[in-house]
Amino acid sequence: MSHLGRPDGKKNQKYSLKPVAEELKSLLMRDVIFIDDCVGPRVEAACANPAPGSIILLENLRYYPEEEGKGVNAAGVKVKASAEDVKTFKESLRKLGDIYVNDAFGTAHRAHSSM
Repeated sequence: MSHLGRPDGKKNQKYSLKPVAEELKSLLMRDVIFIDDCVGPRVEAACANPAPGSIILLENLRYYPEEEGKGVNAAGVKVKASAEDVKTFKESLRKLGDIYVNDAFGTAHRAHSSM
């Protein structure tokens, strides 16, 4: 799981991680499974019992306002994610793995759901 850019809590192909998955596949010379979402039952099922050695890359966490706790609505107005939606988002993320490694310590202070 990862994020890219600042899509303000909505899907924007400019910030998709699909090209990252394709580049990883090329560099690693191994199959990389790209899932076009990062939370929810479909993602949870795909990540539940992967084959040993599988590489799975999920879509941009920042497509959801629940990741940063805020976003911009269709009218361009800044909005805050509800506490209940953030809780549900975090619960879904927790189901995706057993261990979390933060490779960006400089961002550890952020109040993002995936941190």
